[in-house]
Amino acid sequence: MAQQPEQPRPGQKKIPVEFPSNLKGGVYANNMMVMHTREEFILDFLMVGPNAGAVTARVIMSPGHTKRMIAALQENLRKYEQQHGSLTPAEEPQDHLGFLRDLERGMDG
Repeated sequence: MAQQPEQPRPGQKKIPVEFPSNLKGGVYANNMMVMHTREEFILDFLMVGPNAGAVTARVIMSPGHTKRMIAALQENLRKYEQQHGSLTPAEEPQDHLGFLRDLERGMDG
């Protein structure tokens, strides 16, 4: 059962949020790369298979919002484990995965 969003607190205004139809199905990612500058964090979510991979989403956030997102993920993971039991982190790949970006491969791919 999906968790329902929290109701607004007294005095808190409701802001309508548009959810584009092309995003309603979500995207799958089994890997993520994180980069940052002083001003922002860049999260590239990837679907990586045995011989190829593709970026399925890119999220760019300010450092302050990144910290709030991490806190929200930690809180939701805590709630998940209370309801469904403790999780074991997935093992890291045994081999180092290096990624070639389109521009690094050249024109012939």
